[in-house]
Amino acid sequence: MISKLILVVLLIVAAGVLYLRFSAVRVSSGDARALVAKGATLLDVRSPEEFGGGHIDGAINIPIQELSGRMDELDDKNHEIVVYCQSGARSAMAKRLLERDGFTSVHDLGGLAQW
Repeated sequence: MISKLILVVLLIVAAGVLYLRFSAVRVSSGDARALVAKGATLLDVRSPEEFGGGHIDGAINIPIQELSGRMDELDDKNHEIVVYCQSGARSAMAKRLLERDGFTSVHDLGGLAQW
């Protein structure tokens, strides 16, 4: 019984990750680069260790776990933001969090490799 419960929980978690990964509307690499060239904030929501291992030039790092408490570090809520992470799951969550807090121009690049 417990093994079936664990399997069900794992399937629900996997479905959630897949939903976040593939259902999010993403901005193209070219559009993201154009937005950043025009002054959009480039936000990396990976861990400080991941960020330290390599990131897009000009990006600021606010890990997804800290985003709710650090939104005041971002420009005004109408300023363009391009958010990315390693694979796209955390950036999709970050986009939702920012929009829920009133940010109006948030663009999800997805994973770092999309740049």
